Amino acid sequence: MGVRKKQMAERIKAEKKKVAFAKLNNCPTSPRKMRLVADLIRGVKVEQALAILRFNPKEASRKLEKLLLSALANWQAKNEEASVEDADLIVAEIRVDSGAMLKRLRPAPQGRAHRIRKRSNHVTLVLGSKNITEN
Repeated sequence: MGVRKKQMAERIKAEKKKVAFAKLNNCPTSPRKMRLVADLIRGVKVEQALAILRFNPKEASRKLEKLLLSALANWQAKNEEASVEDADLIVAEIRVDSGAMLKRLRPAPQGRAHRIRKRSNHVTLVLGSKNITEN
């Protein structure tokens, strides 16, 4: 391996160590409902985001709180020597994409049927340091 290639690989590895992510796939909630809660914590410090999610009455906030704790545990696994309080972590990115849709039929008047779409979503949450996201 060449010197430049090795230096580039080392730099990419060091940058990846500062970022941690967690994914939640096939969550049986409408993406629109999940985005309402996800917008509350985008770009917020982790401690404040946990407080927001803990006291939010929506059901989607419980799932996002669990996902945020998972991303935090992933960050701690990567950075065993560093502490969470000193790292100044923020929710750098949170994406809510639509997942698979279950299609059901509901009886309607006069022998007709209406289609019911039971939506699901995929959530990707990325934690990063404040100084990384400003660059």
